[in-house]
Amino acid sequence: MKIIPFYKNEKQLIKKATSGNRDAQEGLYKKHAPKMLSVCRQYIKDIHFAEDVMVQGFLKMFNKLDTFKFEGSFEGWLRRIMIRESISYLRKQQFVVYDDEVYEKNQSDEISQSTDLDTEHIQQLIDALPQGYKMVFVMYTVEGYKHKEIAEMLLITESTSKTQLLKARKLLQEQLRQQNIIGYGNR
Repeated sequence: MKIIPFYKNEKQLIKKATSGNRDAQEGLYKKHAPKMLSVCRQYIKDIHFAEDVMVQGFLKMFNKLDTFKFEGSFEGWLRRIMIRESISYLRKQQFVVYDDEVYEKNQSDEISQSTDLDTEHIQQLIDALPQGYKMVFVMYTVEGYKHKEIAEMLLITESTSKTQLLKARKLLQEQLRQQNIIGYGNR
């Protein structure tokens, strides 16, 4: 059996979903859920909580879909909703701390000792960062936000954002060095 999409054009799909068409809403969900789960997972370590946040993000998106003005990409607009939902979730859980001492508490027990640098291993390294470092690192390096934007979203100063990024990079480099993934000639 061949599946034929109801709407070939995303703009048409969005307009139908805005008017409450359940098939169009389901189509948007199915089209964007895998990428949006990945976005939430960048911030939230536990996949089950990341899924919950993604679903909340989609609910918010459907409630605010009429505010999307077709200026810029829909995926980018949805992605920002997911990032804000992830940040909101972490704030509610009080996981975000911008402090040096957190790193000692969260040392790399969670990091596997694998030396092959695959996506899962990189994600484990990022997950082992203190939450404040991780959020700034992901927002800057993965999402492409500027420090000013990060500062506004996280309610921190631009200077704190820059410092958190610097510390996150140093910690990641140290983890890689300890695992002999990067040796700077010292193998």
